[in-house]
Amino acid sequence: MIIDDEIQIRRLLRVAFEKEGYKVEEAISVDDALSKVYMVRPDSIILDLGLPEKGGEEFLKKIRESGSKIPVLVLSVRDSEKDKIFLLDSGADDYLTKPFGIGELLARIRVLLRHSSPEKTDVKVRIGLLELDFGARKVLKEGKEVRLTPTEYSFLKLLATYPGKIVTQTQILKELWGPNQMAESGYLRVYVNQIRKKIERDPGNPEILITEPGVGYFLKSD
Repeated sequence: MIIDDEIQIRRLLRVAFEKEGYKVEEAISVDDALSKVYMVRPDSIILDLGLPEKGGEEFLKKIRESGSKIPVLVLSVRDSEKDKIFLLDSGADDYLTKPFGIGELLARIRVLLRHSSPEKTDVKVRIGLLELDFGARKVLKEGKEVRLTPTEYSFLKLLATYPGKIVTQTQILKELWGPNQMAESGYLRVYVNQIRKKIERDPGNPEILITEPGVGYFLKSD
């Protein structure tokens, strides 16, 4: 995702990154970026600081407060050591000053993506009929793989981290969609209904994914 209010910069970066096979999303302001980032879930972000109304620092602050670990490269005309130290301490992963070389920018993004790639893990969790294989990012029901969307998988993985314990609606919304969606509890009902159709014997009488009315959800442990 490129967050910059200069159309020339966005065009230049889009052409360069798409030529290398990347998929590119754009945002032109902090509010625009925050409305997109938790839905798009980009693998990395290029952030300009001189955005209209609210600076890029505000965007960086908000996503780091939400717990997001998306790698962020700041791309800015500010070149003082003080500015760089402040942004890196505030959660930026790298800093490149304008003007810049496309080759160097591409190389830095490749480094960020390598470092942010999740390590393989052999952790497997069994809950009732289900087995969650975190290393393979798979969910099995009685030995057969259940086809889940990335968000459905993230939902189940979050609950599986706390088997038998209630995870509140607020925590789920914050973890999966970020602070801007805190009030959208309708999201949860939709995803819970979809997931139950895939993992429960009888979705109308769930035995695995349980609702605690007015509080949240939990996976019933054996």
